[in-house]
Amino acid sequence: MAYTPWPASETELAQMRRFNQKLAWMPRFKIRNRITPRLIQALLRVSQTLKKAPVAERKMLGSVPVRILRPSGKPKGVVLDIHGGGWVIGNAQMDDDLNLGMVNACDVAVVSVDYRLAVDTPIEGLLEDCLVAARWLLGECSEFADLPVIVVGESAGGHLAAATLLALKQWPELLKRVSGAVLYYGVYDLTGTPSVRTAGPDTLLLDGPGMVQALRMLTPGMTDEARRQAPLSPLYGDFAGMPPALMFVGELDPLKDDTLLIAERWGGVEAHLLPEAAHGFIHFPVAMAASVLAYSRKWIASRILGYER
Repeated sequence: MAYTPWPASETELAQMRRFNQKLAWMPRFKIRNRITPRLIQALLRVSQTLKKAPVAERKMLGSVPVRILRPSGKPKGVVLDIHGGGWVIGNAQMDDDLNLGMVNACDVAVVSVDYRLAVDTPIEGLLEDCLVAARWLLGECSEFADLPVIVVGESAGGHLAAATLLALKQWPELLKRVSGAVLYYGVYDLTGTPSVRTAGPDTLLLDGPGMVQALRMLTPGMTDEARRQAPLSPLYGDFAGMPPALMFVGELDPLKDDTLLIAERWGGVEAHLLPEAAHGFIHFPVAMAASVLAYSRKWIASRILGYER
């Protein structure tokens, strides 16, 4: 498979193993109903009101809100950020810390999409919201009209980012403006790749045995054949003309095959497999996560520097 093992020292591996021991005691994220995600979302919003937020603009693109963070000076590029949360929880503000890291390290503005959630909206509606934001940024936004665009997505956001890029093939001039994509442990086959289908009860962070059923619950009334259609399942898309991509996934993540398989098909991809890493590792307080984020920011900066209008 087309990937590079991430270089990690024994000290970093030991630190990750210790953190995994803590994860093993934590409840797994499950999508079994629509009530629990609503409760988690309410708690998220309460926690956000208690935390000082950075200066950001909330802009409405019709019915689709976006959250814009800007650097102190003129931006050199712009990032379209699509948050994670299993399609059922999360919002644009949730990514503030990660996005501020990109703003400060790369001198970029970040436009984060507050797409609707799948507790009330079919996944196709989430795709529609992300496409609205992408088309606005790439074709209608005068403020960032001459800047290169990087698309960043994590987990469910990785799925929505890849699906959005595939959908943009209908507008080649818009897709041409995308200088690169950074995708962290995304979901690219909504029927479940082999590593999803064989995930066991000891899966960290995620509910391994329930993942296939959760994907079916999020796509009600569909056959597996329908679920495999791109862009809904990006793995089965046509990747000709897609921008270069940087991808990461952990070797303990049941979504491992999603990244490794799409990397083979994408072309122009740099994919890394993180040893001892579970799903969500960029949020872990460990050195390996910090080094991945630093590497991602350097990659983004290089794609912006090499952009030609």
